This record gives sequence, structure tokens and C-alpha cells, in this order.
Amino acid sequence: MQECCDHDVCDISVLHERQRRVLKWVLAINAVMFVVEIVAGILANSTALLADSLDMLGDALIYGFSIYVLTRGDLWKARSALLKGSIMLASALFVYGEAIYKITVPVVPIPEAIGVVGLLALLANVICLMLLSRHRADDINMHSVWLCSRNDIIANVGVLIAAVGVGLTHTIWPDILIGLMIATIVLRSAVQVIVRSVKKM
Repeated sequence: MQECCDHDVCDISVLHERQRRVLKWVLAINAVMFVVEIVAGILANSTALLADSLDMLGDALIYGFSIYVLTRGDLWKARSALLKGSIMLASALFVYGEAIYKITVPVVPIPEAIGVVGLLALLANVICLMLLSRHRADDINMHSVWLCSRNDIIANVGVLIAAVGVGLTHTIWPDILIGLMIATIVLRSAVQVIVRSVKKM
């Protein structure tokens, strides 16, 4: 009986270690891409890149919290998910405010910068999604980080569309609209994560 219990504990420990290793990788990728995108977003005057950079920052924080609660109980995992949802919500609201500012003080962004950095971010998030996919059904903690990564892919495609749109129209509107779209996706996911975490508490 003791051997069986020890075996179960060992299996859980191995699972937690695999989850921790994956989360550390995606945390590092998102932290690096946050720096790259926020610098590029400021230099290129791009709302879409700024929105995506804040999403990257939120994800990095989310992965950090997820590592912290890996070996804790369901209540801690639900609390972590609630915090993740709150960070996502705050990021979305910030982007809405930034978009309003850009509309009142319009500066046409640089499409080439948006396209190159957007493509790099897409590649980074595809790698993150692949790393997280095998763990998405493990628990609420891993499901929430997988959901964040999946949404990032959609956001990255939007950034590339913004780059093309700005290049064709030479206006701020494709960039603003994509930025708002990304913020809305993040907002929707935030509500889903918050509601699900509250039910688990």
C-alpha cells in the first residue's frame, strides 16, 4: 500500500516538474518579447504593438504565478487564476485608454516595424502554445495559461493585419482597430478566467 502511495506521489511530482519546466520556458519567451514589443510599439507609434506587448507582460506575470501555485491546492490555483484574470482586465482597459489618446493625438505608425515585430511575436507564441498544449487539461491553472497563449496567436495575426492595413492606407485606423480588437479578446478571456476562478473558490 505504501509503495502505491509513494508511486502516486512520485507521478504527481514528475507532472509538477514538467509543468514547472514548461512554464519557465514560456515565461522567459514572453518576458523577452514584452521588452521587444513595447520598445518597438513606442518607436513605431503602434497601438497594436503596445497592446500585444502588455499582453506579453500579463502572460509573463501569469506564468510566474502559475509556477508559484503548481504544488498548492485547488483554492490557491483558483486564486492564481483570479489574479491572472484581473491582470488581463487591467491590460485591456489600459489599451482602450491608449487608443483614445492616439485618436485625439494621431500619429501614423511605421508599418514595416509592426510587421517584423508582429511576425517575431507570432513565432514566439506558436512555440509557447506548442509547449503548453500537452498540459492544458491538467487543471484550472494550466488551462488558464494555455488559454492566454491561444489568444496570443489570434492577437499576433491581428498585428500583422494592422501592419498591412497601415501600409496600404497610411492612416492610424488599422492599427487602432486591431489594438482595440486585441484588447477586447483579452477582456473577454479575463471575464472567462475570473468567472471560472470564482466558481472554484
